[in-house]
Amino acid sequence: MRFKTPLTEEDARSLEVGQKVELSGTIVTARDMAHKYLAEGGEIPFDLNVIYHCGPIVKDNRVLSAGPTTSIREEPYEADVIRKFNVRAIIGKGGMGEKTLDALEEYGCVYLTAVGGAGALIAQRIKSIKQAFKLAEFGAPEAFWVFEVEDLPLIVSMDSNGESLHREVEGRSAANFKRILHNQ
Repeated sequence: MRFKTPLTEEDARSLEVGQKVELSGTIVTARDMAHKYLAEGGEIPFDLNVIYHCGPIVKDNRVLSAGPTTSIREEPYEADVIRKFNVRAIIGKGGMGEKTLDALEEYGCVYLTAVGGAGALIAQRIKSIKQAFKLAEFGAPEAFWVFEVEDLPLIVSMDSNGESLHREVEGRSAANFKRILHNQ
């Protein structure tokens, strides 16, 4: 399925776990310092429709690498950020916790997984840097980067129906681990 930002609540609610998505339009990177800033009342001069958990490598106004960072670090903040900034999609890797999953369901948002270890390939989908915010204050990896992307390949791994591939995989892994331990 192809989507262009800004995503609507209907767009987010139409997506289900396991679907492949190609996303084009504006996305904004936000990691630890950015999430803390937002949760503590910080304001931003752009729309936060799609958040990408990423600390890109940028040189001479060109993105060299933009792989996803581990999303669970943002769990303390994400539900509040979704609510306050009307976020419709989060991109990252590894999934998030129950508090975020509840917020996805309540506010009509979706979690999209990007392939970890593919930062250089993902960077090829970034067509331009529209803005960098808090660059001097936070440093390059933690700053807000506003990117224009084209056909960014993603997989829905947490949806607004309360479904989570991450929870499913954790459950199967725990059952297998228990089975292995029991057979020793």
